[in-house]
Amino acid sequence: MLLDDKYYVEEALKEAEQAFKEGEIPVGCVIVHDGKIIAKGHNRTEALKDPTAHAEIIAIGSAASFLNNWRLTGCTLYVTLEPCLMCTGAMIFSRISEAVYLLEDPKFGCFESKLQIENLLKFNHDFVVRKYNDPNLRERAKNLMQTFFRSLRE
Repeated sequence: MLLDDKYYVEEALKEAEQAFKEGEIPVGCVIVHDGKIIAKGHNRTEALKDPTAHAEIIAIGSAASFLNNWRLTGCTLYVTLEPCLMCTGAMIFSRISEAVYLLEDPKFGCFESKLQIENLLKFNHDFVVRKYNDPNLRERAKNLMQTFFRSLRE
């Protein structure tokens, strides 16, 4: 079976849904190597009382353990929300090959929103960035975020 971006984005959305169930900001991430999901993560900042426990950071650590290598060359990271500066930095340092994201993050996003990724990829490593534009999956992720933040205000 040939898997595609849609499959991996849906798997990242499942992680976001798990974060939502746990009372975390609903962001999910998966990392793929050679067509196989090798790591998953979702936000755990509240549960771990750790400001660095973002979905991407958790997945990057898990992928490094799986590959027994801190260099994630050849890996693609799929995430439901445009990564922040910390997570973008972790992608640079881990040598990730590609990042695919679903929603922009106007408050903290560093691929297009607050910073443009081209300005950050002047380090010794860069990676391909793609925004995945499936309207149905974008709507699902957007609704999950809106529902989460609405529940905080009620």
